Amino acid sequence: MNREDLRSLARRVIPVLDLTNLEDRCDEAGARALCEKARTRFGPVAAVCIWPRFVPLAKVALGGSDVRVATVANFPAGTPDPDAAAREVGEAIAAGADEVDVVYPFAAPDKGESLVRACRRAAGRRLLKVILETGALGEAAAIRRAAATAIDAGADFVKTSTGKREPGVTPEAARAICEALLEARARRRWAGLKVSGGIRSLADAAPYLALAETMLGPEFVGPATFRIGASKLLDSCLAALEAA
Repeated sequence: MNREDLRSLARRVIPVLDLTNLEDRCDEAGARALCEKARTRFGPVAAVCIWPRFVPLAKVALGGSDVRVATVANFPAGTPDPDAAAREVGEAIAAGADEVDVVYPFAAPDKGESLVRACRRAAGRRLLKVILETGALGEAAAIRRAAATAIDAGADFVKTSTGKREPGVTPEAARAICEALLEARARRRWAGLKVSGGIRSLADAAPYLALAETMLGPEFVGPATFRIGASKLLDSCLAALEAA
C-alpha cells in the first residue's frame, strides 16, 4: 500500500478499534495511559478494553467522551459455568462497563448456549461480545456452530480470540464467523464481528476489513457492527497519519 492508502485505512480503523490492555502486569497507571491514548487528534477509538478492576477508573478518565468502556468476563479460560460467568458480567455492568467480552466455553461447547443466555440476562441492555477462541475450536464447521449458538443465545458481537492463545485470529476463522452471521440473518438474528488476536499493524488489519466488506457489505464496517481488538494497532494508525 502507498502512503495515501495507509492513511485512508488508518482513518477507517481508528473508529472501530477496541484499544486493549489485558496484560497481566497492567496497573492503574497503564489503564490510565490507555484511556489517554484513546482520544486521538484524528478522532476517538470505539472503546478501551481493560481488566474489570479498572472499569471505575476508566469511566472517570473517559467521562464526557464517546469512548466506551469494555471489559472481560470468564477470561481467558472460558470455564463452562454459566452462573459464574454471568456473575462476572453482572459485576462488570454494576461497576459501569458499557460492554463485556465474555469467553465462550470452547472446551465444552455443549455449555455454550446456557452460558451465553445467562450472560445476556446479566448484561441487560449493555453490549455483550462472545469470544469463541477460534484457535481452540479449530475447524471452520465448529467455529460456525459456536458462532450460531452465541448469536441465537443473544450475543451482540461474535469475537474471534482472547489474544492469550495461539493461534489468534486467522482469515479462515473470521470467514467462518462471517458465514454464521450471514446464516443468522436468514433467521432474523443480527450480530457484529470483532476480530482480535495478533493484529498489530495496518497490514494485519486490512484483510479483515476487506473480508467483512465483501461478505457482509460496506455498511457493516462501523463501530456498531465491526470492531478490531488490539493493543499496538493504534500506534500503526498514528504513524501512518502523522507521516510527513
